[in-house]
Amino acid sequence: MGRDQRGPEITQPSVLSLRGLIAGNYCHDVLIRDGVVVGETLGGASSFISAVLGGLSVPYNLVSKVGPDFAYVTDRSPIVIPTSRTTLFHAHFDSWVGGNGHQDRVLKRVSACDPIWPSDLPQTRFDFGMAVGVGGEISPETLEKMLEICNVVFVDIQALIREFDDVDGTVRLVGLKESGFFRLLPRIAFLKASEEEAVFLDMEEARKRCCVVVTHGKEGCTVYWKDGQLEISPFAANQVDPTGAGDSFLGGFVAGLVHGLAVPDAALVGNLFGSLAVGQIGLPTFDSRLLQRVKDEVQRRKMQCISRDAETRFWKPAGHEEFHASLGAAKLIPSSCVVQECQWDLPSSPPRAVEQAILPRYVEDKNHDMEI
Repeated sequence: MGRDQRGPEITQPSVLSLRGLIAGNYCHDVLIRDGVVVGETLGGASSFISAVLGGLSVPYNLVSKVGPDFAYVTDRSPIVIPTSRTTLFHAHFDSWVGGNGHQDRVLKRVSACDPIWPSDLPQTRFDFGMAVGVGGEISPETLEKMLEICNVVFVDIQALIREFDDVDGTVRLVGLKESGFFRLLPRIAFLKASEEEAVFLDMEEARKRCCVVVTHGKEGCTVYWKDGQLEISPFAANQVDPTGAGDSFLGGFVAGLVHGLAVPDAALVGNLFGSLAVGQIGLPTFDSRLLQRVKDEVQRRKMQCISRDAETRFWKPAGHEEFHASLGAAKLIPSSCVVQECQWDLPSSPPRAVEQAILPRYVEDKNHDMEI
């Protein structure tokens, strides 16, 4: 995938000038194992993704809604809806059910804050957007507005196919074609789904319209596109809580692309942060030394592959396995991570200017009005 090399030359901005838009509500998450509450934490895909983008110095704006009962301090202030409660999820885990870290969870939406409407989005353009609702807050109209104002849009399929039981709020999934979002698929650049969610889309149809990335928990991920697919290796992890692993993966994947990596290398960064997320209960914090090491490795890797053309961005570049090893070594840096109950203090180092960012090259020309 990628724009036709015979087309107009694309001007590559620096990472310093690349800014993203995240749309998705913050949540209160209550983690319940075998009927006993084991944790209460800040939740929502937007919180996990923000932690990764902030840690890797990727600038972004965030649109999120909460109620007056919102219990956390965040790096990006949400919109407070006086007449609503913050979205609340209860995640029920059964110690006796195994699997890949997802099958053992029953998720229930206890309360839901207001949706994010198109009018809530900033009246400006963004280099990339991320539609990452978890509680039904993203409508087809809101996603369509994001597609209009963002050059490249990443979507987590959970924002599109979740429905909620009228009685107890249990999350259930519906087919993408029945969701009301399917018509927008050709305008989406990347669609991320878990292994369980992927069965609710027609992969052969979807991969013709956009790049699909399917996460497999401890088995890594698979990247699908029109002309092929690739398995991307995982990182070893000591799983404590699978909540937010896919969100952290998506944050790392997007950060890798923004910093100029090829898709397979960016997926490795995603796998790294997914593996880091499951080692903590709730929203993870990342050791500043680890973050700096990862940024250094990403920058070094980008410079090694800077001459790659758009036609080969989906194939594993030479040195891919070595990059996996270097990220694995970075993960071994002693961590001072702790579970944060009510405070969230992200690293505040300024974004690093990079000579060029390759993100726009991944978008296939889909014959719609997209300025890059």
